[in-house]
Amino acid sequence: MGKIFLEKDVLQAAFERLELIFKNFENVYFSVSGGKDSSVMVQLANMVAKKLNKKFDVLYIDFEAQYKHTIQHIEELKQLPQIRDFYHIALPIALRNAVSVLQPKWICWEEESKDLWVRDMPKDSINMSNCPFDWFVKGEEFEEFIIQFADWYQKKYKTSIACGVGIRTDESLNRFRTIAFQDRKITYNNLNWTTKIKYHDKYLDVYNFYPIYDWRTEDIWGAVSKFDFKFNYIYELMYKNGLGIHEQRLCQPFGDDQKNGLNQFKALEYETWGKVLNRVNGVNFGNIYCKTTALGNIKSCKPSFMTWQEYAIFLLESIGIYNYDLMRHYYRKIKKFIIWYKNKYGVELKDIPDTAECKLENQRKAISWRRIARAIEKNDFYLKRLSFAPTKNDDKELQILIHKWDNLLNKQTKTDDTTLQKIIAAQA
Repeated sequence: MGKIFLEKDVLQAAFERLELIFKNFENVYFSVSGGKDSSVMVQLANMVAKKLNKKFDVLYIDFEAQYKHTIQHIEELKQLPQIRDFYHIALPIALRNAVSVLQPKWICWEEESKDLWVRDMPKDSINMSNCPFDWFVKGEEFEEFIIQFADWYQKKYKTSIACGVGIRTDESLNRFRTIAFQDRKITYNNLNWTTKIKYHDKYLDVYNFYPIYDWRTEDIWGAVSKFDFKFNYIYELMYKNGLGIHEQRLCQPFGDDQKNGLNQFKALEYETWGKVLNRVNGVNFGNIYCKTTALGNIKSCKPSFMTWQEYAIFLLESIGIYNYDLMRHYYRKIKKFIIWYKNKYGVELKDIPDTAECKLENQRKAISWRRIARAIEKNDFYLKRLSFAPTKNDDKELQILIHKWDNLLNKQTKTDDTTLQKIIAAQA
C-alpha cells in the first residue's frame, strides 16, 4: 500500500486540527521541550487561539542539564500572549543516564546535589519548595510524572482536557505506531491523531492530540521562516558544527539517543561543559567515546596511529580521569585474564597479539589486545566480554563503590543488567 496524501498541505491541516481542539475543549495545555517541533506547535496554537479568543496552558519539564539556548528559548515562549499558565517544572525527576553502568539513572534538581547543579533554580519554577502536587515523589520517572500531571490537571478543571504533543511520525517507528493503529487505543471522535490517556487500569478524561504528526523536518523550518517564529538558536549552532537538520536532537543530554551528541554539547556550549562533566557519572567517558562501541555504537574509533595495546591502555587511563576506582577494577580483572592465558596456554605478555581471528575473538576463544580494548569500550562492570562471570568479590566491590558514591543504585534505579537488578532488589 502506497502513501495516502491529504487534499491540503500539512500547515492548513495543522491549523484545522488546532481549531478543532480549541472549539471542543474548554481547557487545553501543550507539552513543550524547547525543541523545534513543540516550539512550532505551540506558536501555531498561539495564532489559532488568538483568532478564536482562547487561552491555553503550557507544561515544560526542566531537566537542569540543558543548553542555555534552550532555556533562553523557553523564556521567549513564555511571552506568547495567549498563554494562561506556564508550568515550568523543576522537580527532582529520575532520568536515563546511558553513559554509565553504575549510574543508569540520575535525578535532576536533587537538593543533595545542589552544589553540582548545572544551573541555578529558575525563579518562576515549580520546585520542591512550592510544589502543588501532593502526589509527587522525589525520583519518580519522567513518564510517570506526565501522566500524573494530566490526571491532576483534569481534576483541577473538572472538564475534558486536550493535551497537545509535538511529535512527528517520521521521527521513529514507535511514534508512527502511536498515531496509525486505532485498534490499540481509544481516540477522540475516531481521529487517528488523538489518543485517550490511560493511567494504570483506568482511562482519564484527557486526550493527547498530535496536530503536526504528519510534518517533516523541512515543514518545521518552513513554518519558522514563513511566520518568522522564534526558535532555539542551538539548532543553528548544531548546523554550523556539521549536524544536518535530520540528525539534530535535543532533550536531556545523557539519554539513549542524546548520548551520541555529547561531543556536540561540549563543542557548542563549552562554558557549561565543565558543570555537565561533574554532574553525572560517566559523562566524560560518554564524550570521549560517544561514537564508539562503548556506548552501543557499532564501529570502534581506535585512532589509526595507535596499536590495540596502546588503545587499551589509553582507555583505562581515560576512565581513571573520572573514576580511579573503576579503572583499578578493570585493571585487576584484565591482569587476571592475561595471567590465565599465560598459565593455560603459555602466552607471555609480550606475545599477546594485537589482533586475532575475528571469529575466535567473538567466540571468546583467543586473546588479543583488540578483544581487551573492546571489552573496556563496553563499559561493563563485570567484563563479561572477557569471559568473566559476576563473582561475590565483584558484588562486594560494587557495594563499596555504591556506598562511596552515596548509594547510586537504589530501588528507584532502572537497569537491564540482571545482576545489577538482583543487587538492587537485595537492597530494597
